[in-house]
Amino acid sequence: MTAGMRDNVVLVPVVAGVVLRSGERFLLVEEIDPPHRGLWGLPAGKVEMGESIEQAALREAREETGFEVRLGRKLPIHQTTATEPPKHLFEAEIVGGKPEAGELRVRWLSLEEIRAMKHLLRGEVVLEILEGVHAGSPPNAWRLA
Repeated sequence: MTAGMRDNVVLVPVVAGVVLRSGERFLLVEEIDPPHRGLWGLPAGKVEMGESIEQAALREAREETGFEVRLGRKLPIHQTTATEPPKHLFEAEIVGGKPEAGELRVRWLSLEEIRAMKHLLRGEVVLEILEGVHAGSPPNAWRLA
């Protein structure tokens, strides 16, 4: 790599998380600390050094919701700019634990309720992902339109 190419390299953290569904409801977490206080999103966070994406998704689900989960289908990676962390998400099933969030509030919401509060989501992609999972559409169709 030449010096000029190195100037254009951007290093960003990687994010891993889960989509939890129970019937027609999805589990969202509300941030209680700045800068995202009051915004709702999926249980997710940064992949730590030495951790696989799958391990990080399992850890984040446990830390943010209190649930132990089993990972299912891998969803499309979401990244809109070079400086935004790529987000790796999995559909997941709860296999144990109980809801007891530490730094976040946890709530089961229907897709209708989530649509009504889209101004409180951590980004439009949260709703797009949940609508895609709800519809059972193939993951690669979500961002190609």
